[in-house]
Amino acid sequence: MIALRTTISRTTWKRFLEMLAMLARSEVGGKAKLLFALLILLLFGINGLNVVNSYVGRDFMTAIENKDMGGFTHFALLYVGVFALSTLVAVYFRYSEERLGLVWRTWLTQRAVERYLENRTYFRLQDTGDLANPDQRISEDIRYLTATTLSFVLLLLNASFTVIAFSGVMWSISPLLFVVAVSYAALGSFMTVLLGKPLIRLNYDQLDKEANFRSRLIHVRENADSIALLRREARLKYQLLERLADLTTNFQRIILVNRNLGFFTTGYNYMIQIIPALVVAPLFIKGEAQFGVIAQSAIAFAHLLGAFSLIVTQFQSISAYTAVIARLAGLREAMGEDQAPGAPNIEICNDCDRVAFEALTLRSPRSGRDLVNALSVSVQRGKRLLIIAPNESAKTALFRATAGLWDAGEGRILRPNDRALMFLPERPYLPPGTLRQLVTPSDSNGSFTDERILATLRALKLKPALVRAGGLDTERNWNELLSLGEQQLLAFARVILAEPAFVMLDHPTRALSECQIDELLAMLRERGMTYITLGDEDDDPGAYDEVLLVAEDGSWSAQA
Repeated sequence: MIALRTTISRTTWKRFLEMLAMLARSEVGGKAKLLFALLILLLFGINGLNVVNSYVGRDFMTAIENKDMGGFTHFALLYVGVFALSTLVAVYFRYSEERLGLVWRTWLTQRAVERYLENRTYFRLQDTGDLANPDQRISEDIRYLTATTLSFVLLLLNASFTVIAFSGVMWSISPLLFVVAVSYAALGSFMTVLLGKPLIRLNYDQLDKEANFRSRLIHVRENADSIALLRREARLKYQLLERLADLTTNFQRIILVNRNLGFFTTGYNYMIQIIPALVVAPLFIKGEAQFGVIAQSAIAFAHLLGAFSLIVTQFQSISAYTAVIARLAGLREAMGEDQAPGAPNIEICNDCDRVAFEALTLRSPRSGRDLVNALSVSVQRGKRLLIIAPNESAKTALFRATAGLWDAGEGRILRPNDRALMFLPERPYLPPGTLRQLVTPSDSNGSFTDERILATLRALKLKPALVRAGGLDTERNWNELLSLGEQQLLAFARVILAEPAFVMLDHPTRALSECQIDELLAMLRERGMTYITLGDEDDDPGAYDEVLLVAEDGSWSAQA
């Protein structure tokens, strides 16, 4: 697991700035910069209108004090005009912020998805357990990151502009009030960080605990038939409630910290309402200030203190945001490990005209025990090999190593490229899409005619499945619509249409009958395909030129 510090530190700021720099340098950087420049202009407008509003409010209240009907009407209309203009600017500001957030999220998610699927990174993360819930980090965390980053950046800029705009106003009213505002905000920020620091770690953990609970619920939905048939509800109920209790306990700790933090921040915010009056009211009573100055000071104090008190008002969001930054940094580092891989223990030579294992030793990554020991076998084109091993782990390791998915061991594997070698796992994988997309290779670009596809499906006796699917171009939930045997036959249909030189099969007899397997292997032979099958002891060796026996201790022997 990748350990990351989740504190507000120099590292957090470094990651924050790196993300902004990456966006600026990207292909959408120009559009992002234009939208950000527009946001800056709108921020200037908002702060300018806030200052104007404070003066209009002062004169409006003074007109009321002086019982000046003409002044009252004039400033009331001016008040409405300022509010209307402020509304227009604020709405366009929000619109521009959301547009920029969408541009950034789309680009960052596309980049993450590409890196997640490159070099089989998704497989390594799942196989090694290097990172928890990468799917949630790509979807939810990136969404939260982009929206919250923009919000914080704009809050910081707005706070800076507010300080510049209202410091002069506040100082002109009362230098003492200005000093009180700065001191009060500094004290509030210090106490908030002190009381709320545990939230950072707790929020980090909560995100993973929520994802674990949700993933178990998804498992129940996706395996509803099997769960009902095997009556596994009690065990799943226990696991779900255990995860619920785990996330509830952590969330209770968050609530407890928020309670303690709330005692301070709520009182802090209440005092903001009275502090200006406590300082300015004596000036009015002494005749040294107009009545409207009290209202103006309240407006200016609220704006200025709001700018100085970002840590107080946003700490809960900041703590959650810090956790998200750490989680995405972990995702980036975990996926980045594939960008500069070290020298593999098992050498794989692609673009060969055969499948061969040269002094290949495969070990269990956990125990280090030899699963296959110094295997040296060559399968020339046109030959057929059956591999039998009582140790299922040995067969799995050999299947994965041939596909380049096994690192524990040493030796050399010679194999054709990905177009000339296809793999059929024991449990077929049917991705979302239409029937046409399932049975034709990804790079076919419509080169397979309907007649050829339909003829292949008929040859495999899949016409009933075609009828249930509603044709070649209808999307279905294939795991629910088709039986396991039909799913395996569809996988064979894809192989037959692609016509690779070599096919590696993983226990096909476990989903299909002997008669079906004989017919399928005959179809592969007719089309000149070489097949290597990971099978069982009761598989018919008559369909193969050679049988490879791998013993429990990893030793092996080949029989013609």
